[in-house]
Amino acid sequence: MLRDSEYLEPKLDESQTEDMVWIPGGTFRMGSDHHHAEEAPAHRVAVDGFWIDRTPVTNVQFREFVQATGHITLAEVPPDPTLLPDTLPQMRHAGSQLFMPPQRLRSLRDESQWWTFVPGANWRHPQGPRTNINVLGSHPVVHVAWSDAQAYARWAGKDLPTEAEWEFAARGGLEDEEYAWGNALAPGGVHMANTWQGNFPLQNLCEDGYDRTSPVRAFPPNGFGVHDMIGNVWEWTSDWWSPHPPSDATRLTRIPHNPRGGREQASCDPAQPEPAMPRKVIKGGSHLSAPNYCRRYRPAARRAAAVDASTSDLGFRCVIRPADATLQPKL
Repeated sequence: MLRDSEYLEPKLDESQTEDMVWIPGGTFRMGSDHHHAEEAPAHRVAVDGFWIDRTPVTNVQFREFVQATGHITLAEVPPDPTLLPDTLPQMRHAGSQLFMPPQRLRSLRDESQWWTFVPGANWRHPQGPRTNINVLGSHPVVHVAWSDAQAYARWAGKDLPTEAEWEFAARGGLEDEEYAWGNALAPGGVHMANTWQGNFPLQNLCEDGYDRTSPVRAFPPNGFGVHDMIGNVWEWTSDWWSPHPPSDATRLTRIPHNPRGGREQASCDPAQPEPAMPRKVIKGGSHLSAPNYCRRYRPAARRAAAVDASTSDLGFRCVIRPADATLQPKL
C-alpha cells in the first residue's frame, strides 16, 4: 500500500478528534477478485487523509447522544401502515431484527430461518424488551438504521465513512492481504476478531470468547491502531449500493466525498415489495460471519442494507475529513 507524503495530519482542536486515528491518504487495491462477485474487480483507488473512530460507536456514546438530543431511533417507532399495507400483523409494532439460532436448518440461502422480528428490540434492549445495556456500555450500539447513524455523526461534528475510506482504514496498511492482519484467519490459533466458529447458524463454539457482541477493544487493533474493523458488528458507510465499476488493475480512481450521501446513485432491491427501500453499503462482517456462511470478515467484503434496516449485528463508526474539520461537534 502506498502513502502520499502530502497527506500530513492537520492540526485540529483535540476535542474534535478525541479517540480517533489519523489515516494518511494514499492508494490501495480496493475489492477482491477471489470471493463474492460484488467485490470484483479489484482496482486501484486513491483516498485523501482522514480521521476515523478508533472503535465502533458504543452504547455509552450513543446514549450520550440520545440524552443530549432526544433522538428516537427508527426501531423505536411503529411503521406507518399506510406506507406498508401488506406488513404482517406482528411487524406493525416498533421493533427490530434479532438473530435467533433455528432448531433445524433447511438451507443457508434462507436467512428468515435465523432472523426474527422482535417487537421491543432496539438499541436499549438489544436482545428483546426484557434485556438492557446495563453491562454492555463498551459494546457497539446495534439496532441502528442508517438515518440514526447519520444523525449521531452530525451531532458529533463527524460523518459516516465512504466505502473506500472504510476499506482503506480496515486494511491497516497491508496490500492485498486476505484479512486486516494478514492471510491467516486465526494466526497461531489466536482469534483476531469476533466472528463465528462452528456450524452456522446451529452451533457457535465461541472459541473467540464471545457468543454475540464483544467490547470494542477486546481484540488487537490493526496496523493503523483501529479496533473492530472486522467482525463484531457490520458498519454503515455513506455510499449507495452498486456493483464495483469496471476497472483494470492499473487504473487509478480517486473517489471524492459526496456530502449528499456517497459516490453512487440510490439503489433499490428489485425483489423488494413496494415501496422499495434504497440501500447503502455495509462493511466488515459481524460475529455471525462464519467459514461455512458469509465469510465476509475481510476488508474487501461488502453487502447491501436497506436504509431502514436495523439488526442485532449492525452498527457504525464515524470519520472527520480535513475539509469538514470546521464542523462544530455536539450542538
